[in-house]
Amino acid sequence: MAMNGGAHSGQFGKRRHRRRPVMSEINVTPMVDVMLVLLIIFMVSAPLLTVGVPIDLPQTQAANLDQAREPLAISINVKGQVFLQNTEIKLEELVPKLKAITDARGGADERIYVRGDKNVDYGTIMRVMGRLSAAGFRRVGLVTEVEQGS
Repeated sequence: MAMNGGAHSGQFGKRRHRRRPVMSEINVTPMVDVMLVLLIIFMVSAPLLTVGVPIDLPQTQAANLDQAREPLAISINVKGQVFLQNTEIKLEELVPKLKAITDARGGADERIYVRGDKNVDYGTIMRVMGRLSAAGFRRVGLVTEVEQGS
């Protein structure tokens, strides 16, 4: 029995040396496929991320402003709900949150845009603007759409 085991182990040893050599080329086709799929996903999802709070803005003939970084936006919808960027916030919490954000960004003269639905109560927008003014924010702008046909 000991001889049988030795004979078989010799055969296996010879087979072990007959392996194919290691392939040294990199197959990039799967990587390119994955990258193309990711590109398509980001192209489709990117416009959906910038929509924000749905508001029907009033129209004016004012020109667009150029801005290097993303501004702080306060939105007020038809129901009178106040949003900071895309998050609903209570009116009492608005100024402390804005101060914390502007301190973190390092800019005391941070530009703030107020987006109010054209059907919202004028008093609601003025309450927000009054709180911003009382808190010391001086660069506050109202956002509108470009007027169509005049």
